[in-house]
Amino acid sequence: MSERDPAMGPATEAFVAHRNLLFTVAYEMLGSATDAEDVLQETWLRWVDVDFATVQAPRAFLVRITTRQALKRLRTLGRRKESYVGPWLPEPLLTAPDVAEDVELAESVSMAMLLVLETLAPTERAVFVLREVFALDYDEIAEAVGKAPATVRQIAHRARAHVAARRPRGTGSPAEHRAALQAFQAAVETGDLQGLLDILAPDVVALSDGGGVKHALLRPVVGVDKVARLLAGGWWKRDAERTVEPVQINGGPGLLVRVDGEIDGVLAVRVENGYVTGAYHVRNPEKLASVKREIAVSR
Repeated sequence: MSERDPAMGPATEAFVAHRNLLFTVAYEMLGSATDAEDVLQETWLRWVDVDFATVQAPRAFLVRITTRQALKRLRTLGRRKESYVGPWLPEPLLTAPDVAEDVELAESVSMAMLLVLETLAPTERAVFVLREVFALDYDEIAEAVGKAPATVRQIAHRARAHVAARRPRGTGSPAEHRAALQAFQAAVETGDLQGLLDILAPDVVALSDGGGVKHALLRPVVGVDKVARLLAGGWWKRDAERTVEPVQINGGPGLLVRVDGEIDGVLAVRVENGYVTGAYHVRNPEKLASVKREIAVSR
């Protein structure tokens, strides 16, 4: 906040000032905007019970509360995902264009990276996010996850190696993203098989999430030929009036799909070196609330 709001006390001002950061921490740990908002509510309820005069570093204190609440919820989400119908994808966010300019932030909230983070154990995920994305020191992270600093260092090393072996390759500039998305959108909308073959990477992966409610792929489709034919044949098209709008999804290129004016799904696109390497199609209605308005993320 640039100016002090006389209606707010110092504790409220501190929470509001760091709210976007806290949301981003929770979202990167959970892959769910809905659950991240719940974590922020729980954080607030605990924050207002704290004697603010004893808090020397409000940001670190708030991150600690948020991390602990997110860890609790992450373990619950793990049990929920075990019974999920079909592939599980993170809840997409409609993000502002400036998020793409912060390459590290955009990468950290991307669909591809969130899927990599899904392969980490809860504490590993928390440590990786707090260290690699938000640059907290090991003592702060130790306080947040309830481990000794030496143990946190070991966890961070292990998580970093795990992610490095699986993380996406370089992504290119926002201009390259826009150009690739335009070519991809044109080819998909017209069913242009050759256009898709030209823009898709050889090892492209297509995933979709309908949550058992909407039609979606039940398993990943891999390889340029299979994905191109799937898209050209109308994998994500159905009857009724359909419109497609290019948008920023999780800091990267994406398409917002409407049927009869209502949001039907989101297709987030992973672009690397000018080619589409990933297509993440979310149709589960419970996961589409956060694409109706821009969601602020920050570091």
